Amino acid sequence: MSELKERGVVSTADRRRPSVRAWFGVAQTVLLIVLIVSGLGPLLWAAKASVSPSNDIVSDPMGIWFSPNDWGNLALAWNGARIGQSLGNTVILAVGSTLSTLIVSVAAAFLLSVLRPKWGPWLSGAILATLFLPGVVSFVPLYLTILDMPLLHVSLQDTFWAVWLPAGASAFNVVVLKRFFDSIPREYMEAATIDGAGPMRVLTMVVLPLSRPILGVIVLLSIVGSWKEFLWPMLVLSNPDLQPVSVMLPRLATGNSPLAVQMAAVFLSIIIPVVLFAIFQKQFLRGVGTAGGVKG
Repeated sequence: MSELKERGVVSTADRRRPSVRAWFGVAQTVLLIVLIVSGLGPLLWAAKASVSPSNDIVSDPMGIWFSPNDWGNLALAWNGARIGQSLGNTVILAVGSTLSTLIVSVAAAFLLSVLRPKWGPWLSGAILATLFLPGVVSFVPLYLTILDMPLLHVSLQDTFWAVWLPAGASAFNVVVLKRFFDSIPREYMEAATIDGAGPMRVLTMVVLPLSRPILGVIVLLSIVGSWKEFLWPMLVLSNPDLQPVSVMLPRLATGNSPLAVQMAAVFLSIIIPVVLFAIFQKQFLRGVGTAGGVKG
């Protein structure tokens, strides 16, 4: 029997020693407890603070575990503070931004990778050049464009389109999709073309079915990015009825709402992403790892 491969700085022979195994067990147990406390501790404290009186939160933050529960805070945050409406707006913005990103990125990547026009390298270089520009630089011209759309001469201020349309212009997603499309064997597309398939049929019947993994990555990253976006929605959505939860929470903190209601609003805002991550953690981590590998 071949010897076991060494797994770390401690040899396999040392791992068999009772004293080493005992110390390893203690270290792993302590590390697990630290990770659980540091990871779940803030979430559990926010959950308890959301149903605790404001006076107890201010006077003894760590003593709220023994304070009576006030479940009305959650109702006040959901209806009175309109966190429920803000969460709905956040979902609408995330879905619309993701669809906009997919449409623009897939179209641009398919044009550059599969159709390959003569001016394609120039367009590809221009897209790559935008990656070196800080996002803040484009805020002023983009905001002026939203206020007065070219040709249409309409204002998208206080409309979801003001968030959806700029989200589609993602150079990173175009580059990622183009590199993935480049890896698809050209023989598949040529065979479809010989059978009489046009560009749209090649895209829908050949390219997109083979690109499901990378499309899942784009969807996940777009949803996460849209969910936590703050500055741009705050600029273009001044109407409170349209603002997402990322903008509503700071407004709630600067208002006259009780601290307990603010904590209830925070808890309701973070519990949904946490639950979704717990359900889809494998797909999310695999998607982020794939995106990092493509970017590098």
